[in-house]
Amino acid sequence: MLDGGRHAACVDAWLERSGKGLSSESLLRLFEAALGALWTRTKTTLGEVTLTAIAERVLHNASEKYSLLWSLKVEPSGGIQCRELRERIGSVEASELREATRFVLVELLTVLGNLTAEILTPELHAEIYNVVVPEAIRVGKATPGQPTATGGAEDEGKKSWRK
Repeated sequence: MLDGGRHAACVDAWLERSGKGLSSESLLRLFEAALGALWTRTKTTLGEVTLTAIAERVLHNASEKYSLLWSLKVEPSGGIQCRELRERIGSVEASELREATRFVLVELLTVLGNLTAEILTPELHAEIYNVVVPEAIRVGKATPGQPTATGGAEDEGKKSWRK
């Protein structure tokens, strides 16, 4: 079994590559896209009931540590929703949101990994790695839309934390 350190390394590498220098608004969009990618990838394997229970527990733990996450909700058919946080994102520091994002994703990957004997871990790490904010949003030249998961080829950065 992989330890949480491997999940943390994955999330840290992804945040460094995809989340560096983002505003709170763009970072929230990135976080939402990562949550959506993980939800989609695991829903078929674990089912909505199991995944909902896991997500609720992770969010409970996360909101105790990061009060800005109190409003995140789990919807069985839609995953983890950040609507209320998005409404007040202007008052959230990007550094605090980055720490909270890291905590939630590492915690979620760790629980999912433990539950599945790490069978899904390589695919989940790849899902996270492929979530990016389009460059136009990053530099503020376009109206923000949802970040996307890109299906690019495996590169050296990914290999450093995927084994």
